[in-house]
Amino acid sequence: MDNYEFGKSITFQNLNPHIIKLEYAIRGSLFHRLMEIEKELKDGVQMPFTNLIKANIGDGQSIGQKPISFIRQVLACVSYPNLLKTEYFPQDVKERAADILNGCDGNSVGSYTTSLGIDAVRQSVATYIEKRDSCKADWNNICLTPGASAAIKSCLKLFINNTNGQKTGVMLPVPQYPLYSATLAEYGLTQVEYYLDESKNWALTLEELERSHKEASKSCKIRVLVVINPGNPTGQVLTRENIEDVIKFAYKHSLFIFADEVYQQNIYEGIFYSFKKVLSEQKAPLNQVELVSFMSMSKGYMGECGFRGGWLEIVNMDPEVLNNLYKSISARHCPNTLGQAVVYCVVRPPVEGEPSYKLYAKEKADLMKSFATRAKMVEKMFNDMEGVSCNVVQGALYAFPRIEIPPKAIEAAKNVGQKPDEFYVLRLLEETGICMVPGSGFGQVPGTYHIRTTILPQLDLLKEMVDMLKKFHKKFIEEYSSD
Repeated sequence: MDNYEFGKSITFQNLNPHIIKLEYAIRGSLFHRLMEIEKELKDGVQMPFTNLIKANIGDGQSIGQKPISFIRQVLACVSYPNLLKTEYFPQDVKERAADILNGCDGNSVGSYTTSLGIDAVRQSVATYIEKRDSCKADWNNICLTPGASAAIKSCLKLFINNTNGQKTGVMLPVPQYPLYSATLAEYGLTQVEYYLDESKNWALTLEELERSHKEASKSCKIRVLVVINPGNPTGQVLTRENIEDVIKFAYKHSLFIFADEVYQQNIYEGIFYSFKKVLSEQKAPLNQVELVSFMSMSKGYMGECGFRGGWLEIVNMDPEVLNNLYKSISARHCPNTLGQAVVYCVVRPPVEGEPSYKLYAKEKADLMKSFATRAKMVEKMFNDMEGVSCNVVQGALYAFPRIEIPPKAIEAAKNVGQKPDEFYVLRLLEETGICMVPGSGFGQVPGTYHIRTTILPQLDLLKEMVDMLKKFHKKFIEEYSSD
């Protein structure tokens, strides 16, 4: 052994450069500082505040959102089937639980399911989509997934291939959910940005899509168009005309549409139209545009982030490509079984006449009413602040206000190696315990600054956050105003 010199097989110098390039604002340096402060508070370190307000991530149950009783009762029964023999739970709960268990080998959620998910659940998702969209849905084109994030990554992976020597380009809205930019960096795909129009409530325009496509086509082969509806972090809801324009644009340029629709349950103003519905109502050849849509159990009224449930639906994909997508997915054995159970509860909720219906309907209605109230409260809070403007929060769980940061603050940020909006939110966290995310993590028009906040804090906590944020902002502006 003396003749050998040991060296590490992997170092920062030979690490996959795509991993180094990857950034994910939601779990970045700000999040790590949040975790440090949380530990310091527990250890008794004196801070200007006693509690943290986590308005940085769309995890409702982490900050007080109560789970839906029907969902949790079904999960209890499938996790401990002996409960089916008791009188603890309503009959419709036990029926749903039995359906799920019948789809599992050994009648146990501890067993693997098929790699695409339990057939009965996939079939129920198809029925749910048919009712939502008034058009046919083939359950063979539906795959259950461990949340939407894994589904999105599985589909993007299909495009890791050069075309005539050019890398694949993926069109992303700006602002966008950082999962996309992080995944493109990880996979070595090219990010093609198209800007949403903040002056028109974050509208998606054909003119901007064409500008972006024309400019980026010089350096890559654009094959995918990502649309997030309702918007994250922007909270807008696309009109039907908007969606039709996107489909025409995708047809014109032979683009595969990725429709991120995970916030379809969170609508406060406007109407949600799925891309699947609008596409199905187009005349040939427009109705042949390739589409994959994504849904998650982490958002909506469910908020079951930890169970990792979701689905994807494929439309117009080449059958051989679909087979290979499913082959790739099957390498992971199967999605989380309890996540599949949550999906089943959402697509087969209690109906009028069933014993769980009244409580389920009340819990859902109360929660949606509260979301709408909080959306308005957050929007008003920002618009009441000097140098801040916030568009209407039509849907999703976030606001993305624009902040005018004084030149002296921009210079102070530069001096400590931070972006101006990052500097702002770090000061906010250190002085108030309120955690939000800088707009630079989502993308923004150069020279503008934003922050993203959730509307998820419960009303009492949200009122407290409003008061503290207004005081902080006033103090910050005064501190960095010109003499």
